[in-house]
Amino acid sequence: DGEIKNGPKVGVEITDLGMEGEPESVKAYYEGAATMGEIAKKAAAMEGADFLCLRLAGGDPNGLNKSVEELIETVKEVADAVDVPLVVEGCKNVEKDSELLTKVAEVLQGRNVLVMSAREEDYKAVGAAAGLAYSQKVGAESAVDINLAKQLNVVMTQLGVSADSIVMNVGSAAVGYGYEYVVSTLDRIKAAALSQDDKMLQMPITPIASETWNVKEAMATEEESPEWGNQEVRGISMEIQTAAASLASGSDAVILKHPQSVATISKMIQELM
Repeated sequence: DGEIKNGPKVGVEITDLGMEGEPESVKAYYEGAATMGEIAKKAAAMEGADFLCLRLAGGDPNGLNKSVEELIETVKEVADAVDVPLVVEGCKNVEKDSELLTKVAEVLQGRNVLVMSAREEDYKAVGAAAGLAYSQKVGAESAVDINLAKQLNVVMTQLGVSADSIVMNVGSAAVGYGYEYVVSTLDRIKAAALSQDDKMLQMPITPIASETWNVKEAMATEEESPEWGNQEVRGISMEIQTAAASLASGSDAVILKHPQSVATISKMIQELM
């Protein structure tokens, strides 16, 4: 009920793959952007956007398996193109991310970026590089479990990473996909942080609501599921609902894709403040 000095923020996600695999309605917004730098500029200029998130999906060894060197060139191009706060996320492969995110932290030294994510399996490599050697912010990623979230924060601080440099990514899901468990986890984390003054759970929380575009309700075409109606409307609706639920449960930021979702959630935040 008090004054909100630091309200929740809204980020826009882009990937090193450009517009490959993105919904048609998202591609339409970026029409005319031919390079990653141009895509980054359009994302940063999106109505309601506070920061930019670059996901290095192409590094996945089970996918395109781009080299670390190639991905780092993309990181540099994006970082040079924009002056908004920047988040860089890996490819979700622990072994590749250990090398990749360490290099990301190095080449962006002085930019004060958020490097996502350090997990139980690679927190020493990512935490030591991002949080210690190159003075970046570190995303501590766990899988919707308050105990795992706290333990990762504990071991990261024991490693020497300042608690002020840690951001929690405690896991998320699309609405309708067990999201009530995500809500209960966020509630428990906030309750422990505030009412119990648990210092190891007081870090900001940043879930990724854009994963809603990977579920069938957002991906199925109207030809495949005519009873579900317009595909774009479905995807936007799921993204907005997931982001709103995350914020209502105590998240400090959300990362989205669609321009309409970003504008809607940003407007919601402003009206609630």
